[in-house]
Amino acid sequence: MPDVFDEMHRRCRDGQPVALATVVATWHSAPRPPGAALLVAVDGTVTGSVSGGCVEADLYERARRVLDTGRPELCRYGISDDDAYTVGLTCGGVLDVFVERVDPGALPELNAVAAARRAGQPAAVVTCVSADAADAGGDPARRLGRRLALGGRRVLGSLGDDRLDDAATADALGLLAAGHSGLLRYGYHGQRRGSGLDVFVTAYATPPRMLVFGAIDFAAAVARIGAFLGYRVTVCDARPVFATARRFPEADEVVVRWPHRYLRAELDAGRVDERSVVCVLTHDPRFDVPLLEVALRHPLAYVGAMGSRRTHDERHKLLRETGLSSAQLARLASPIGLDLGGRTPEETAVSVAAQIVAARWGGTGRPLAALDGPIHRPG
Repeated sequence: MPDVFDEMHRRCRDGQPVALATVVATWHSAPRPPGAALLVAVDGTVTGSVSGGCVEADLYERARRVLDTGRPELCRYGISDDDAYTVGLTCGGVLDVFVERVDPGALPELNAVAAARRAGQPAAVVTCVSADAADAGGDPARRLGRRLALGGRRVLGSLGDDRLDDAATADALGLLAAGHSGLLRYGYHGQRRGSGLDVFVTAYATPPRMLVFGAIDFAAAVARIGAFLGYRVTVCDARPVFATARRFPEADEVVVRWPHRYLRAELDAGRVDERSVVCVLTHDPRFDVPLLEVALRHPLAYVGAMGSRRTHDERHKLLRETGLSSAQLARLASPIGLDLGGRTPEETAVSVAAQIVAARWGGTGRPLAALDGPIHRPG
């Protein structure tokens, strides 16, 4: 939730408390994943969303109440009764949402997270969202809303117990490595097999990377849609006359280098991981074959290559000669993209993005009207 965090940080710097509502658990066909958030400021300004509109009006009123009382609330929204106009998710699913007031006193933790994000480092906020009466002090409310912040190598704040802090920190780092937010359950002293406390880890992982090889007009469109999807986009080409920042203003960086050498260097440096996607748009075997050989030997999230079916067949033959296995070759999306019938660079970019999204979430690429079952797949 980068926009929500930035607004929360700004408001707290200005001395203003805010109410933060965060999705901490979902079931069935919930519209937004854990970590989705909505922020309500003292002046009534709203930033973010947790359901696409189904429960925001009710959450707004809860957030205003939490701003006044300072007491956090954990609320559940299920399927609404349309006839009775009850609050709920008209599209189905169940959401648990934690609503808390964040005061300017949290600024040290927020500053640590903000600094880590500016430096391109992962960060997380761990918040106690549920506590039962088994607390040794007899007052579970004193644990609700307590938080830890992990920013770079710094850990600030406390959940109320040193052993609990240690366990939650270790587990939050594991979630960060996977790029996921999530709910964790502990005993009051950090027992992983215990119960009594639920904490939610909001992960601010570094953005996944999209590497676009081939500085052509299609690459400009793919770079634009990649940035829109939240990727950190790199365009790489060995030809300096084409690989210029002016031609690719939406890219985070434009690199002039032989593609396979650049990708190998990024892999060796650990700057490309299992969340990264590679789009090869050059359809020139001098560039494509050595590049795809490197890409397909690593567990990247997606590897696609542009070209006609004839180009694909020839490229496939050359790749097999490099010693790639059938399983490795099967990971290649070629010709790149889904069959949308598009012709223009922008339409092609939509086709490529649709295939990347489908690969990430296990989608079929078929019309939803032709399928049964939940629309939103578990994430």
